[in-house]
Amino acid sequence: MAPPFDHRPIVVGVDPDPTKRMALAWAVDEAARRRVPLRLLHAEGVPTPGVRRAYVPPSWEEWNQALHEAGEQVLKEAVIFAEARRPQLEVSALLAEGDPAWILRDQSRDATAVVLGSWHLGRMKDVFGTASVALPVMAHAHCPVVVVPEPEHVTQQPAYFVVGVDGSAQSAAAVDVAFEEAALRGAALRALYVRQPGPLRIFDEYAVQQECRRLLSETVAGRGAAYPDVELHHELLSGHPVNVLAEESAHALGLVVGTRGHGGFAGMLLGSVSQGVLRYARCPVIAVPHTSSG
Repeated sequence: MAPPFDHRPIVVGVDPDPTKRMALAWAVDEAARRRVPLRLLHAEGVPTPGVRRAYVPPSWEEWNQALHEAGEQVLKEAVIFAEARRPQLEVSALLAEGDPAWILRDQSRDATAVVLGSWHLGRMKDVFGTASVALPVMAHAHCPVVVVPEPEHVTQQPAYFVVGVDGSAQSAAAVDVAFEEAALRGAALRALYVRQPGPLRIFDEYAVQQECRRLLSETVAGRGAAYPDVELHHELLSGHPVNVLAEESAHALGLVVGTRGHGGFAGMLLGSVSQGVLRYARCPVIAVPHTSSG
């Protein structure tokens, strides 16, 4: 994410349901920790009524006005929530028309992070359905995308973050963000290299494990110097990356993963794995694009 002196805002997509406030609360607290502004975004979308017999739809102008008024009320309530939670925080609100994923991708160009809720990501049909905006935003965002689950998950003490490492530039970018997040919260950091066993038995298993440990060590080497107070743990684990990352981060403050962006994923963070951790993770997932990807 952005360094502490950066003044780019945290952008959060505001849900119209006032009972779903975990993503908003996470964004408010993150903006306060980083001392950056908070931008509340609500996208009206396009009115698409169902076809019913004897139903006479209102005019476009009436419909658009109704959407606009409802959106303004959603943002007004969100501003009240944010200012009550962090009174000194600089808060602005933006009501936009159009596809939420497209608008959030555009907002990511000058944002520290984009924050979304994930109550709808628990079922596979919703992960791939039109209702979900998380995956297209993650694929094209220019900044980290944070997906916060509903309801609130239970963390453990001492607090820690988990970051997935596979030796790629994408996971190196994730490690940078993970160190920063851990430092902001006084938390520890668990850097996990998840090795998925192949169908054939490897003759020299020890050599393979040593190579994985080397990649893990090289990826985090030097990054900890800037955060001497962050307690770092290197861990080489075996299993399917989705299952291992989800299980190991169940009580973490967050799970940080790296993405290539622009629709592609690399290494341990292949598309199916990134989608999988969104589906199964019970903590906030922070997806970090590699800076050279666009």
